[in-house]
Amino acid sequence: MTVCGIVLAAGAGTRFGGPKAPYEWDGERLVDRAVRTLREAGCEPVYTILGAWEGSVENCLVIVNHGWEEGMGSSLRIGLKWARAASDADSAVVILVDQPGITPEGVRRVIDTPGSLVQAVYGDRPGHPVRIGKEHWQSLMDVVADDSGARDYLATHDRVLVDVNDVCDDTDLDVRPT
Repeated sequence: MTVCGIVLAAGAGTRFGGPKAPYEWDGERLVDRAVRTLREAGCEPVYTILGAWEGSVENCLVIVNHGWEEGMGSSLRIGLKWARAASDADSAVVILVDQPGITPEGVRRVIDTPGSLVQAVYGDRPGHPVRIGKEHWQSLMDVVADDSGARDYLATHDRVLVDVNDVCDDTDLDVRPT
């Protein structure tokens, strides 16, 4: 199975006080950490969707979502379009830039779990990473909207939940740490 990675990093981070992608976390920008996590897990290529902040990011293909204000759904659509057009991937692993506790081990567990829709779960909370099989890309692109991303699609389709709580942390940096 060939798996590409998609980092959703286009938001303005309004509650955070600015875009999260360039924020330093343990000496590394969040965006670089997310790309490294996917690459160490075996995702190739990695697409990073930027928008409110348009900086340089290494070891990935940067795609600028000029409609980033429409929400996370627009970034997911762009990432899946690029995955379909520019890679031979069978599936895509999607992570969010503001979850630095996602690890390569957690991504690998999601990759290695059989199924065409596989979602990480933390106790009883579904989250990221999410692996989306190619057979779902067009249907998902047709329905994703606003900041809900793929949530509604995942909830109404057969998905496999895989516990990653022992190797990942689902902390979401909605506000800047003090």
